[in-house]
Amino acid sequence: MTTQTPPNAPAPALDLSWLNLDDQFDTQATPGRHGLTLDGMNQAAFPPDAPQAGNHTMRLRGAAPREGAQRFGYAYVGKAESWSEAVPKLYEEAVQRQWSSATDIPWDTVEPLPDAVERAMCQFCTLLNEVEFIAADVPGQWLPRLSPEYYEVGLFLMTQIMDEARHMDVFRKRALVNGGGLLKQGPGSGLRLVIEARDFTEMSAVLHVQGEGAVQSLFRMGELIGQNEAEKTIFRLCAQDESRHLAFGVMHLKHILESEPERREEIHSYLDRADRINGGAGALDRQLTESIIVLLGGGTSPEQLDEGWRLQQFIQRKQFSEYYHRLKVAGLGERLERMPESVQQMIKSN
Repeated sequence: MTTQTPPNAPAPALDLSWLNLDDQFDTQATPGRHGLTLDGMNQAAFPPDAPQAGNHTMRLRGAAPREGAQRFGYAYVGKAESWSEAVPKLYEEAVQRQWSSATDIPWDTVEPLPDAVERAMCQFCTLLNEVEFIAADVPGQWLPRLSPEYYEVGLFLMTQIMDEARHMDVFRKRALVNGGGLLKQGPGSGLRLVIEARDFTEMSAVLHVQGEGAVQSLFRMGELIGQNEAEKTIFRLCAQDESRHLAFGVMHLKHILESEPERREEIHSYLDRADRINGGAGALDRQLTESIIVLLGGGTSPEQLDEGWRLQQFIQRKQFSEYYHRLKVAGLGERLERMPESVQQMIKSN
């Protein structure tokens, strides 16, 4: 039952102590060349310098604590546990470079293709639908565990969810737009590995650095894989998005290895398991490999399949080499000797 205040009742006594809480009331965040960015605000006040959040409540960095505030059970209250030095800039780039699968893809350039090539593209898009769904679903599971002290990480992961949702949308559209459709489901073992991660760094290493790194290498080969301008544009725009996710993961690994070097062997163990299950970054299941071969060769004649196989091997070697390069940037240069023998040989021969 709601109690109504009589119309002529005197105003209640007001506390107004909150008016005196802010000791930085004269601080101004000044817009720069790129507008009013997270970095601009952090330079003005309340930078993310504390190594620990200091609270388990939903208090955002810079706000005054409240006596008796309820705990929210945030599991990750240490900065190194989720932080990436690149995250403020990556968030700004993400919000400024959104695109639409409905209006930014030249769908009118999609013309009838030979049946085998169309089916190969549909199979490729079917598997990418699964990959991108997991890449959106997994970050969302971690958002409730991250302390608002380092809110930039949460903001960035939300943009990743939007990116991956758009990727799933655009590849589903491509599978359906030219008279094809979704084809065979993938095995899902590598995707399950990402979902089963029990630590944020484990998730990021497997999803961002290994998984999305392999996908981004494929997208960057879009000029070879794409059969028309619509497909080439899709791969180009998706690669642009994946680059951000990959950069976050590499810089997170770098930050935690520098901040908590005792976790090095633990991180190796995550990648050991991922390499074992996936056969190394860039390892593909058979139907995905074969669909890429048909797309690269332009058909299924012996000559086309030979050319497709040659180009697919080139792409795979590139995937492995780029994966190892990212690990070196993160500070895991010794990782090469722990990779599967076949992967080591491809990296050394590239």
